[in-house]
Amino acid sequence: MTTILATREFGYWWHRYLRTWRGTIVISVANPLLFVTALGFGLGQLVDQNGADLPGGSYLAFIGPGLLAASAMQMGFINAGGPVFQSALAGGNYRSAVTTPMEPADILTGHLLFTTFRAVLDSAAILLVLVVFGSIGPASAPRALLGAVLTALAFATPMAAYAITVDRPAKLSAAFRFVIMPVYMFSGTFFPAEQLPDGLRQLVWLSPLWHGAELCRGAGDLAVHVLVLLVPIVAGYLAGRRTYTRRLTA
Repeated sequence: MTTILATREFGYWWHRYLRTWRGTIVISVANPLLFVTALGFGLGQLVDQNGADLPGGSYLAFIGPGLLAASAMQMGFINAGGPVFQSALAGGNYRSAVTTPMEPADILTGHLLFTTFRAVLDSAAILLVLVVFGSIGPASAPRALLGAVLTALAFATPMAAYAITVDRPAKLSAAFRFVIMPVYMFSGTFFPAEQLPDGLRQLVWLSPLWHGAELCRGAGDLAVHVLVLLVPIVAGYLAGRRTYTRRLTA
């Protein structure tokens, strides 16, 4: 595998992105913006008036970083789900790329490089809005961006390794419904995980999204959160090298 060959796959996704980047950024920012407005300023006033003890002080300061991490998770899933599945079909991008000097590992790496680029760009756009709203302080922005990007990759990398093996899109929908949505709801995005019952709370603490949200909030040990997020990234990449090779050389 060479870096040059991987950048060719990146280039394919980059040229596709150039045709839709304006609408993509608007969509990526609009959803979190609506949530922050409705929950941070609407529901948040009720929560704050009742004297809730939340990390960061206000509900707006709590939910903003959580939504940043959750949006990154969804972005990682979306960019490594359907596009990988479609590219692996007959006539897809992967099938064309594998006929060139590129190896399956180059294709995986190039796609993940583009996913990383998207994670940085989309998360930075959302982060800018959150800083303007006062949900995240400017000094905390670099750590929040790191948390968002690592969260996106913590889900995108294993998802790519899985999506290349899928034979029908219904399996991707099931993964979103039964994995992503429960993680989205119960990983400290909307309320502190400490409010969950014993057993479930300990399970949530293993979730990459919880660590990503805490990293975005500036809570806890940075090294621990980063290490936990690196585990699914590395494991997913190693698994992806195998599943990509198996699918694209069959």
